[in-house]
Amino acid sequence: MNKKLAAALSGGAVLVLALSGCSDDEGDKVGDWAKTFCDQAKPQIQKRADAHQIIISTAADSKPAEIQAADSKAFQDIANADRALAKAVEAAGAPPVENGEKVQQDAIKELNATAVAYEGLKKQVDALDPTNQQKFADGLQSVADGLTKIEKMDQNALSKLEEGELGQAMAKQPGCQKPTASVPPKTSGSPQPGSTSDAGSTDGSTAGSDADADSDSGSSDPSKKPSAKATKKSTVAKTEE
Repeated sequence: MNKKLAAALSGGAVLVLALSGCSDDEGDKVGDWAKTFCDQAKPQIQKRADAHQIIISTAADSKPAEIQAADSKAFQDIANADRALAKAVEAAGAPPVENGEKVQQDAIKELNATAVAYEGLKKQVDALDPTNQQKFADGLQSVADGLTKIEKMDQNALSKLEEGELGQAMAKQPGCQKPTASVPPKTSGSPQPGSTSDAGSTDGSTAGSDADADSDSGSSDPSKKPSAKATKKSTVAKTEE
């Protein structure tokens, strides 16, 4: 029932700078800026990855009340991380690139706006009634639809920072690399029928496949899931969860 939420999160919005390529050693200013930002960003990127994993894992085999609590906390954690990332961009100063001050201000503005949007999702989840399975499923669908829009904002927040020489410098910093979620995946007692075939219907990303496999693993049990209907995955393409 939490399938679309999990799929949307795994489809795209973790703000990890998994870029490729190498920059030439044209001065240290760009590299220094990247290190300053990425060192501060690392714990926030990790916090986001953990929050996403909680949602995906909870979707595997949980009751509505458990899903509500997990999603609520995860959305708040992501909002807090986005605000902290905005402060990290501010603290690092304007990057030493063309229009650096505008790039910085745009990133700060978009990260803060995304944080507000995630808090809006938290309020939506908190307002759901987990004792009414059908209404809860319908409400969660609305939350998932909202998440699809917010993840696009999320991905755009640092897009300018990820371009050109600055992006290449950031890609070399350990703090801006793709993290591994420290929250262990939740496993159900046994695989549910259909989980393998569902997991195979992905958009090509490994993370998306994992999310579908997790979310589908319990979806065939109507006693635990308000809704088992198929949902469309996010089409946002990014090399992150």
